[in-house]
Amino acid sequence: MLQRFLLLWLILLSVLAFGWNSWVPGIPDPFRSSAPGLNYLFAVTMLAIGSLLPADEIRQVARRWPTVLGGTTVQYLAMPLLAYVLARLFRLEGAALIGVLVAGCVPGAMASNVLTLIARGNVSYSVSLTALATLVSPLVVPAALWLFLRRWVNLDVPQMMWQLSWMVVIPVLAGHLLRRTFAVWERASQRFGATIANLSVLWIIAVVVAQNRDRLTQVEFSLLLSLVLLNVLGFLAGFLGGWAMRLPPPMRRALVLEVGMQNAGLGTVLATHFFGPEAALAPAIYTFGCMLSGTLLARFWSRQGNAHRSQRPG
Repeated sequence: MLQRFLLLWLILLSVLAFGWNSWVPGIPDPFRSSAPGLNYLFAVTMLAIGSLLPADEIRQVARRWPTVLGGTTVQYLAMPLLAYVLARLFRLEGAALIGVLVAGCVPGAMASNVLTLIARGNVSYSVSLTALATLVSPLVVPAALWLFLRRWVNLDVPQMMWQLSWMVVIPVLAGHLLRRTFAVWERASQRFGATIANLSVLWIIAVVVAQNRDRLTQVEFSLLLSLVLLNVLGFLAGFLGGWAMRLPPPMRRALVLEVGMQNAGLGTVLATHFFGPEAALAPAIYTFGCMLSGTLLARFWSRQGNAHRSQRPG
């Protein structure tokens, strides 16, 4: 129920976070009070995701490295560049500019793996793309943000690299190792891992909503339009990249969803930590948009009579 109706739960919890002070006055705000722990909460999320990776997935990434590397390259080239072009085209400034760029520079999200399954795409390829993009994120994400933001922000690149390492890569590798080593951990992760990861991301987005209650009613149309276009053009970039690499339809669908479904949960945490809660608003909004569009696209593909079943590439 949680995974199937993730967008609905995201909306409900965010609405609760938005109206907490009005609906339950006098009771401490659990969303804002938990804001200082977002980094650690996201590390728990990535530990759960690492525990869900199939035992041989890292080996699979190495075995089919040309298509995985090609897909990851498409994502890390297209999305940051699109985010920068759109932000400049709509003349975004300050927190809005930073937020759109953060949303474009982060790696793909686990939600793309689930939607690839619904879309009858190649789930194994989708997981491999997410795994590689996540593992290289401490190098690529700070470099991309520095490249595009250096005119406006003095970014501490080494600090961001370390932040991504201990918050993303180390928990993923630790979870994967624990799954491979201990049968009890594997059983527990299969039962609770997805729930823990989804609940954590839902809470992170709700915290950002709570921190921006006053600003949400004043969000400019240009910011919303830039995020919508970033999502749609990201899907198009994934399709064109898959076509250029001559991927079969199931793998092409996986790449389309991977490129368009950014890890906005990570984006909100990074933006909050390095640029403030105002900059986290754009990645949080992007979460709603990409979840909605990705779900609709996956449902459309799932209804196609000539859709291929998910298969592992040779």
